[in-house]
Amino acid sequence: MKKVKIKRTILFIISAILLFLISDFIFPFQPNIRYATQITDSKGNVIHAFLSRDDKWRLYSEVSEITPLLRKTLIYKEDQYFYYHPGVNPLAIIRAAGWNIFTGRRTSGASTITMQVVRLLEPRPRTYFNKLLEMYRALQLELHYSKGEILQMYLNLVPYGGNIEGIKAASILYFNKPPQLLSLAEITALTIVPNRPSSLRPGTRNEALITARNEWLKRFEAEKLFSASTIRDALDEPLQVNRLQVPRQAPHLALRLSQEFKDQPVIHTSLKIQTQIQIEEQVKNYVNRLKSTDIHNAAVLVVDNETMQVEAYIGSADFNNPFDGGQVDGIRAVRSPGSTLKPLLYAAAFDKGIITPRTILNDVPVNFAGYEPENFDRHFNGPVTTEFALANSLNIPAVKILKEVGTSALVEKLRKAGFKTIDKQAKDLGLSMILGGCGVTLEEMTRLFAAFSGEGKFRNLQFLSGNSESAKGEAIVSGESTFLVTNILTQITRPDLPTNFDNTYHLPKIAWKTGTSYGKRDAWSIGYNRRYTIGVWVGNFSGTGVPGLSGANTATPLLFSIFNALDYNSPKGWFKTPANVSLRKVCAASGDIPSEFCEHQILDHYIVGVSAYKKCQHLRWVFTDPAGKISYCTYCIPENGFEKRTYPNLAPELIAYNEIQKIPYRKIPPHNPACERVFHEGAPLIVSPNDGSEYYIRKEEPQQIQLACQAANDVQEVFWYVNDKLSKRSAPHEAVFVSPSLGRVKISCSDDKGRNSDIWITVKRM
Repeated sequence: MKKVKIKRTILFIISAILLFLISDFIFPFQPNIRYATQITDSKGNVIHAFLSRDDKWRLYSEVSEITPLLRKTLIYKEDQYFYYHPGVNPLAIIRAAGWNIFTGRRTSGASTITMQVVRLLEPRPRTYFNKLLEMYRALQLELHYSKGEILQMYLNLVPYGGNIEGIKAASILYFNKPPQLLSLAEITALTIVPNRPSSLRPGTRNEALITARNEWLKRFEAEKLFSASTIRDALDEPLQVNRLQVPRQAPHLALRLSQEFKDQPVIHTSLKIQTQIQIEEQVKNYVNRLKSTDIHNAAVLVVDNETMQVEAYIGSADFNNPFDGGQVDGIRAVRSPGSTLKPLLYAAAFDKGIITPRTILNDVPVNFAGYEPENFDRHFNGPVTTEFALANSLNIPAVKILKEVGTSALVEKLRKAGFKTIDKQAKDLGLSMILGGCGVTLEEMTRLFAAFSGEGKFRNLQFLSGNSESAKGEAIVSGESTFLVTNILTQITRPDLPTNFDNTYHLPKIAWKTGTSYGKRDAWSIGYNRRYTIGVWVGNFSGTGVPGLSGANTATPLLFSIFNALDYNSPKGWFKTPANVSLRKVCAASGDIPSEFCEHQILDHYIVGVSAYKKCQHLRWVFTDPAGKISYCTYCIPENGFEKRTYPNLAPELIAYNEIQKIPYRKIPPHNPACERVFHEGAPLIVSPNDGSEYYIRKEEPQQIQLACQAANDVQEVFWYVNDKLSKRSAPHEAVFVSPSLGRVKISCSDDKGRNSDIWITVKRM
């Protein structure tokens, strides 16, 4: 009989377990807790938080934030047998039932921590049936979660009055510290508030809270839970609690990440909060000084070059300023880059072997099929070196180089570097893009310049802690060309050095480039050393231009100030010369390999096996009569009575510039008039009108069209033809005017050597 009872009991237990498992499968318990979003800095401190979807400050506490002291105190107070029962404590239930029957009313509960978690997840009226359902759910919870996870749930859900839930929210909003820094006195106070959230609410019932706290501390002492000295210190600890505001630091990045990582309870950023606060203050104070000049905003991005982690993210001068667009994120706003893309262009040209730092470029007026760029100061410098052109941000040499490199090639590099707006604009971009005729963001520009510090390898920015971009990256330009660019951008004898930084010890050791957009709407200054890349934008989010705005004097002082604050006298050292970069002697007049004409030679960096090996041709041999009045070609050179002399071998555009500016230069004498040879190379270049263009004239005020060309050094006269009829004859650099007929018109220019150029235009009536 006894064995039968045992078998029945075992069968009953097995059946009950199977029934429970089946019901658990059919009616699973799947807690879906909606946490508030918290943003932390690189050390895990909460720097920003957003309400949960149900408007609660329910902050997720990670396991590392639940200290042994907090765990020990909570378990002793709420559920001493937490680690021994399966979610329901049978002894506590029997004790509570007996006491309630004895007293005739419900005076004692038997809720375990697990059952309290169920009640917090699924609140129900306090009835016996719901109590049984609560026990069932508690068993389910214990089946699928560990004790540590259940305790963590409890600490994340426990109410503290109002819309504050969880130990982390309470510790931050009441004590301004994370849970792991709470003292025994503070932990005890917070563990008793959930039992009486109205009468013991911190900040409004502090005296009652102190009394209740001390009672529990004395019970801990009586039970010898803690030492007498620990209890004494806790009893003597004052309790000064006020409801505080949640942290609101780094608002632009916090908003951005909360939108990108929706429903993620904790977002660990790479921000160094002290750096963030320091630069925020610098930016705010700097812009306040600029407001008198009608400049109202700025944005700054700081990147660690080694890990590509973002250490500071300042989207505007003051997030809380609605009048000046404080909530606009200037780091992601699309703006015109001015001249800040030029370093990438020059690096691409170095890689193609087109130029070296000492290559001579002509900074003179040029017409690119109707596009006539000007320099920022509207002056021309004549022949300049490549490094001078980049250091001084000259526009015309940059446009010439872009024409050689190719707009599509530069756009492709920018695509690789993640320039999204340029990718969208690609089909409409032309030569003007290098002067700011495109759209970029400060984030994209800072990331690009970080590639210059990393041997030309593009790597993504990292906004989350623990993430660091691989050192490999994708090469946009070579390490050799970035070294050459860095050398140039480190020079301080340049016009974009702020005037108040001349000869000052406050000048940091960095490579930097400035930019000012058309209409003086955007001022840029982006710099880097071995440790950091920092991007600075200054201007107005409204797009209003300011006459005094410039990258040099508006953005660069802030860039220098930030570098000096973060990395003055950087211990990281400077960039080393790549093995494939060497020095060679070049002609100072051209930057090419010296020839027999080159008396003045200088040293120039070049990329071995890449940079062009071109002999200098800045002078040329010309045969003349003894008096130097007539020149001869090889076809008409006499047997005797001639001399061999050197003359400048100038480009037609430079000759035209010299003529216009009245700059003296040695001209080749007129060619022998008795010679009948027809020349083919070096035909005049027609720069006005533009080939293929349409011109409109008014019927009542017919306008004339200007004809202009650039001719070789040996040309004395040119002849202009309209529809194959001679119209004008003039000096090669003299502008003439004609009144063409309506329709398609052929314009021809021939020089005195018989060389000819043709273009076609269309003339219409308005």
